[in-house]
Amino acid sequence: MEIIDLRSDTFTQPSDEMRAAIAAAPLGDDVFDEDPTVNALQEKAARLLGKEKALLVSSGTMGNLVSILAHCERGSEVIVGDQSHTFYYEAGGVSVYGGIHSRQLANREDGTLALEELRAAIRPGDIHFPVTRLICLENTHNRCFGTPLNRDYLQAVADIVRRHRLKLHIDGARIFNAAVSLNRPVSDLADMADSVTFCLSKGLSAPVGSVICGDAEFIEKARRIRKSLGGGMRQAGIIAAGGLYALESGIEQIRKDHDHARRLAEELVKLPGIRLDLQKVSTNIVYFDVDKKLISPLQLVKRMARQGVRFFDTGGTRLRLVTHSGVTSADISKAIKAFQAVLI
Repeated sequence: MEIIDLRSDTFTQPSDEMRAAIAAAPLGDDVFDEDPTVNALQEKAARLLGKEKALLVSSGTMGNLVSILAHCERGSEVIVGDQSHTFYYEAGGVSVYGGIHSRQLANREDGTLALEELRAAIRPGDIHFPVTRLICLENTHNRCFGTPLNRDYLQAVADIVRRHRLKLHIDGARIFNAAVSLNRPVSDLADMADSVTFCLSKGLSAPVGSVICGDAEFIEKARRIRKSLGGGMRQAGIIAAGGLYALESGIEQIRKDHDHARRLAEELVKLPGIRLDLQKVSTNIVYFDVDKKLISPLQLVKRMARQGVRFFDTGGTRLRLVTHSGVTSADISKAIKAFQAVLI
């Protein structure tokens, strides 16, 4: 049976053209800063995001960890959202490896943190409290409907950061999705941040890797931390080549992914037992709720899997679908028919 995998955009596969680029990539030793393909990727990433320098890392989790370690000291505090990937899915790494205290504020439905709550959360200069060093945002926000954070909001947070002499890190795992959705250059969503990470292995469809971007001094510190975490890679151009190809040719695919997510959502909302707010579908992620009186989330997941469509139950009555380069327009049609067969 052919499988339509809507579990995550991490399930993307490299195209034949990307595989050819990987096979042909010139290589060197990146620990010695001598891999030409890695250097080309880092230079392109920095240029696209409007930063001085960039650094290839193995994953988005490593990118966030390295960035937070570079900004904070042991015993200091980072402010994060309570639905953020950094807090929710990264194994407590900032505390485990950095001795950094995290202060969680409630994410609103659009992924933002209330500005007044941010201001109130910044610690006063009192020896009883950890010292606030960093605010982290996520763009797009995975658990908050895949919502993009717009420039005005990012600038408002950056103004708070500057006023209090803090740093701002953006977990931009899907920041190219945000840029496409908002119809803005990705640099417009990054230039006010001190550091930004983005994933190569989600919507950009490369097999491995993420990139950290920032100023030269920050990236030099991040490079040392990456090495201490075991993240120094040798002929890493094998990884970088896929990312470089993606940055040169993959943005149009993200537009298709958004169109597919929208089409899927528009058909799902017509089905019995489905609750879905179309206004909250703005990128490649579709969250919906199911009426348990009709079918439980687990039953729906299992029955759809038997139809060849995979996706996740995220807890309670909520489920998530994610479109990506491995899902075609024809696949969307098949998935819609499968939902209809199960629910009608």
